[in-house]
Amino acid sequence: HPGMSVLNTSEIEISTFYLVGIPGMEPASIWVSIPICLMYIAAILGNCTILLLIKTEPSLHEPMYYFLSMLAFSDLGLSLSSLPTMLRVFLFNAPEISPNACFAQEFFIHEFSAMESSVLLIMSFDRFIAICNPLRYMAILSSARVIQIGLAFSLKNVLLILPFPFTLKHLRYCKKKHLSHSYCLHQDVMKLACSDNKVNVVYGLFVALTGILDITFIFMSYVLILKAVLSIASQRERLKVLNTCVSHICAVLIFYVPIISLAVVYRFAKHSSPIVRIFMADVFLMVPPLMNPIVYCVKSQQLRSLVLGKLCQKQS
Repeated sequence: HPGMSVLNTSEIEISTFYLVGIPGMEPASIWVSIPICLMYIAAILGNCTILLLIKTEPSLHEPMYYFLSMLAFSDLGLSLSSLPTMLRVFLFNAPEISPNACFAQEFFIHEFSAMESSVLLIMSFDRFIAICNPLRYMAILSSARVIQIGLAFSLKNVLLILPFPFTLKHLRYCKKKHLSHSYCLHQDVMKLACSDNKVNVVYGLFVALTGILDITFIFMSYVLILKAVLSIASQRERLKVLNTCVSHICAVLIFYVPIISLAVVYRFAKHSSPIVRIFMADVFLMVPPLMNPIVYCVKSQQLRSLVLGKLCQKQS
């Protein structure tokens, strides 16, 4: 049959993959699910609040807050991408997932991770322009340009991550079916294949390199920012200017430290406890969406007073 050869290339012998919760803690999974559910609820509520405030408050219609809304959107996407399988594993003890659902999930997780990385890079340029060229800030970052930047980076990330599920679908899976986490990641699914996955390895490295480029450009932005700040005579003014970067620096650390730590553990501590790796991978997915709204609300007086004002209105 002429169509059979095409089908065989993407044929999947294993019809179900199995996700993993926390090894050895299966009997207590219902208790583990409680903090996980609370973290997800807090992350979703926090990011939705930021998106709603920025949309409805004219005083927040500024480049910095538009970029913050992009960050909140990518955090929301990251939470909603991993939430279904995390709840199934911990709350309902149902670790099975079909390969197609797994490929779809890993696309969204990697897509929103790449988007978050891009937004953090854009935000570092925003801080650089605000500090090094304040008089031209609004001219350089007009509303139209902010939208163009957001769309350009979104398109770049979709095109970058789109090959992932298709290259995985064309692999054959016939022996191993247990994944290492309670959600699907590209490198994790790739390891289950029993056919040649060289293309996936090479392309995965290329995508990782784009992430390294993001953090390199962020670092370079801060080198230039520091150079500009050190040229300010008054120490009080220096601290005031640096204070405008604190939220962004926290967001960068919250996002990149778990990713870099996880990469180091996978590369150099292959015999470490799987629980360590699972915990770190969960931190990477759950902590940035939870912490970013808190960090920005604590550091931005404008956001904080708006949130408190809305809460007081509801109570009265």
